[in-house]
Amino acid sequence: MNAADKLKALLQPGMPIVRAPGAYDSFSARLVESAGFPGIYMTGFGATSSRLGLPDIGLLTQTEMTEHARNMVRATTVPIIADADTGYGGPSNIHRTVKEYVQAGVAAIHLEDQVAPKRCGQMAGIRLMPVDESTKRIEAALVSREEHSLLIIARTDALAATGREDALDRAKRYQDAGADLVFVDGVKTRSEVDYIAENFAGPKVVSLVDGTDAASLTATDLEQRGFSVVLYALTALFSAAAAMQKSLATLHDTGAIPFEAGITYSEHSDIVGLPFHQKLDNKYGAL
Repeated sequence: MNAADKLKALLQPGMPIVRAPGAYDSFSARLVESAGFPGIYMTGFGATSSRLGLPDIGLLTQTEMTEHARNMVRATTVPIIADADTGYGGPSNIHRTVKEYVQAGVAAIHLEDQVAPKRCGQMAGIRLMPVDESTKRIEAALVSREEHSLLIIARTDALAATGREDALDRAKRYQDAGADLVFVDGVKTRSEVDYIAENFAGPKVVSLVDGTDAASLTATDLEQRGFSVVLYALTALFSAAAAMQKSLATLHDTGAIPFEAGITYSEHSDIVGLPFHQKLDNKYGAL
């Protein structure tokens, strides 16, 4: 069973909501899996932060993103939902994007309806492409996957740009076009989550961002509201950044490694699978 089929099984009626924390690199993806989550979200925000140290404003290319996805898939065994930005160009670019992500082994991708240069869904200044054009782009992605079971998630950023009604209108258009799930991004309040839940029927994704009013909702709350997938896009990234800042500040100020700086060398070795490779070398390595 490939990753897409695994995710489809998790999305069957009666199954619990799929919780997918964001991973910003292969190591954090391993941590998400080891924590027991059924899915991983490859966040473009986190990928841009970890690879470039820059904001999520469309700076990573298609090949950089698909390489990032491929490395995360290699490092884990649970389904990965990957950010595919706007598809990186016209219909032919979308076709290649779908093929590249299929080859990378992800379970699903989401495509958004912003015009280039795109922005993080929580930022101001988002500009949208016409809904007819973005609908055609979703259709192009669906055709491009051919017989593969890769899930196509249609993301709209209209909530912040043009308001609730347009966001729901676009979501319904994308659903009618055949998208497997629909994702209204940029939610910041509980009332926005409730509006989406009450006015959109069908498989849907929500992303909760740390520090917002919406982030107070639990997975059970969201499941009861009919959401199929919840993404915690930035929790791991922000938690890691805070821990590193604290440890480095202490090291700078005291000249000594903090007593509880983090995990141990042994714990890290277990996370990255060193014991497996040691056994392999012991059995088949040079005498």
